[in-house]
Amino acid sequence: MLPADIPALIGRIPLFAHMNDAQRAALATNLRWICLPGGQYLFRAGEVADALYLLRSGSLGVFDGATDLIRQMSADDSVGEISLLSGEPFRYNVRALRDSELLRLDRSLFEHLIERHPRAMLEVSRQAIDRLLRRERHVEPPDKPRTFAILPVDKGVPVRGLAIQLAQALEAYGSCLVIDAEHGANRGSDWFAEREAQVRFVIYLDSTGDASWRLRCLRQADVLLLPALAAQPAQPWPEAAPGHPARVRHRPRHLLLIHPGHRVLPGAARRWRAEFSGELQHHHICGEGDIPRIARLISGHARGLVLAGGGARGLAHLGALRALREAGHDFDAIGGTSIGAIIGAGVANMWGIDDMMRVYYEAFVRGKPLSDWTLPFVALTRGRRAAMMLRRAFGAIDIEDLERPFFCVSTNLSGEGRVVHRHGPLWLWLRASSSIPGILPPVLHRGHVYVDGALVDNLPTDVMAEDGIAHITAVAIRADIALHAKTEEFATPPWWRLWMRQRRGIGWPGIVSTLTRAAMVNSEETSLHCIERADMLITPPLEHVSMLDWKDWQLAVDSGYQETLRVLEIREQGQLPAGNENLTVTG
Repeated sequence: MLPADIPALIGRIPLFAHMNDAQRAALATNLRWICLPGGQYLFRAGEVADALYLLRSGSLGVFDGATDLIRQMSADDSVGEISLLSGEPFRYNVRALRDSELLRLDRSLFEHLIERHPRAMLEVSRQAIDRLLRRERHVEPPDKPRTFAILPVDKGVPVRGLAIQLAQALEAYGSCLVIDAEHGANRGSDWFAEREAQVRFVIYLDSTGDASWRLRCLRQADVLLLPALAAQPAQPWPEAAPGHPARVRHRPRHLLLIHPGHRVLPGAARRWRAEFSGELQHHHICGEGDIPRIARLISGHARGLVLAGGGARGLAHLGALRALREAGHDFDAIGGTSIGAIIGAGVANMWGIDDMMRVYYEAFVRGKPLSDWTLPFVALTRGRRAAMMLRRAFGAIDIEDLERPFFCVSTNLSGEGRVVHRHGPLWLWLRASSSIPGILPPVLHRGHVYVDGALVDNLPTDVMAEDGIAHITAVAIRADIALHAKTEEFATPPWWRLWMRQRRGIGWPGIVSTLTRAAMVNSEETSLHCIERADMLITPPLEHVSMLDWKDWQLAVDSGYQETLRVLEIREQGQLPAGNENLTVTG
């Protein structure tokens, strides 16, 4: 016997939204309930649909090949209708990411439905066109997880308070229900499906360590939250699944490190991450503001900041950040290239604006990191001053030790192209990200050669978007890569004649200008694409600031501040307040 909520489920699916109550009730009698365990295939690439399936609860993944997840389907989605109508086989594999319940409508009944309800055919056509357009534009809607499992490493982790705070933070985006072993143990799948249908989010909480309940939490969750006390010795999780990506079936895993004070313990993330293989995100919990940030990240509502490279012009980021913070803007994840990465690392380390102004003034203006000139066998400078500047500013911490998620981009000249750095010594990868070829020597690491990320991606909003960040603020820096000559030459004249021409302003472009602009040329096309990925774009006018002239730092800062104020004022005129839904807590 089908559950009583099936007619309501049918009404939520666009394919059947036009039906009245009697028609939905009649359709419900022709549906068959099936359970698809996590990991099991519903369709394989090359197969033709033999039925229409409605996803009642759980989550399905659409895979290109065995492991490349390209889309996630959640409750109230349908699958199979386009193949039924066209007779074409599936291009991709479809399988359950977790235990899922589906309703099956056989081919003959589906064809009868289309004959009696032509509007259903119209909805199928609209869905087919929409998916085709998204595929051509390489745009897929962001995954919106609905169920989370909190599975601590042991019973000593205080997870009940964590669960309640997380549920309260999720309240901003929908109603939330917390289910623990006391309320959920020995319940059937219908009971869980009904509760998942009643609210936007469900948190499955294990606070007792009961093996059977932990298994139920693991089977019900779209996302696994794995809390541990950062100061404790690292240890594997009680069950093997959280540590092995093959067994969690492409579900996101988030390691939650609870720190004893208000600062991150250096090295804790690296120790605990060593217990896992495959992709894993980690988050530091040091204070009350961290849990709302984690709620935004795991639910698909996070805000990201991306800062571009641009030499001395990049100090405009400091002015932009001051204006953004004055307006109350905060960011859950940060990324950047070259000087944008260096300044972004300060944001991720939770430095205040005044501290950043002081640190970066000392580093770039007074420190003169490009002043250790040398014979240009490798580059014009030795790179030692730049490296020491970064070591003084950030110490010996790893990227993993930053309080906010952070990445920087470099270019691997050993064949990999763009490399996104999320782990390892922070100063080293900032040094690599800012290694302008010919001016700073490359970073040599484990047989590979790394240079400035601006060669391939000067504004990596695409990386931030692939991380599932919902709203991206980007500060772009115009490079002015065009160089112009006032003479016709193919070889430099004698040094004395060249010197005279340079004094009259009709000589050759300088070597620093040539190298700096050459480093930016390849990324221009990429930057144009990445600019389109930004939800809020700030581009300060910086024509009056030279790329490597640090004495103009205040002009760059002021330009970034004023331009950001202008952009915020324009956006504020078009913004509307958003409302919240209710929070429900059980257990």
